[in-house]
Amino acid sequence: MKNILLIQSSPRGSESFSQQMAQSVVNDLKARHPEAKVVIRDLAANPPPHVGSAFITGMYAPAEHRTPEQAKAIALSDALIDELFAADTVVMAVPMHNFTLPSTLKAWIDHVARSGRTFNYGAHGPEGLLKGKRAIVVLASGGVYSNERMKPFDFVEPYLRTVLGFIGITDVNVVRVEGAANSAIGAEKALAAAGAQSKQILAHIS
Repeated sequence: MKNILLIQSSPRGSESFSQQMAQSVVNDLKARHPEAKVVIRDLAANPPPHVGSAFITGMYAPAEHRTPEQAKAIALSDALIDELFAADTVVMAVPMHNFTLPSTLKAWIDHVARSGRTFNYGAHGPEGLLKGKRAIVVLASGGVYSNERMKPFDFVEPYLRTVLGFIGITDVNVVRVEGAANSAIGAEKALAAAGAQSKQILAHIS
């Protein structure tokens, strides 16, 4: 493991439970692979813009014919995609917002899920181009959404597994920090349970 990409998306910064646990995962990975380089992409501190017409039209325009606005939009997309290609392991810190992921993370996905760069359409349908990589998704929620009663309300894990798989990242593990706002669990127990999950996952990662 040479490169780790840490993607943060909580506006709570270091107070965020997803960010705290994701950092713990990165620290454990670094302990196992001291030579690994860590790149941090903080989507809350530096949110990518929602894709607009310059991005959409720029994708289909030859590079030499792009307007300055199109070139700028595509350059950001290229930079975010290059970070993904450079990473061996992607660690994502994701808080649940209104049953789904933060809009900043959705904007990032819209920039990196790009035909011709991270996936292609062929005779047998779409093919992801980011093969051979691993993702560890740290998902934080105030309630407990892993049980059968609340699982239908969780649109974060199914969506991220789908979109990551679509671009070729099929080795996905999820660490849940859940129940932090539940009086029967609370933040301390939620973080401890998530820490135990991450240790189990990392024990099987070379």
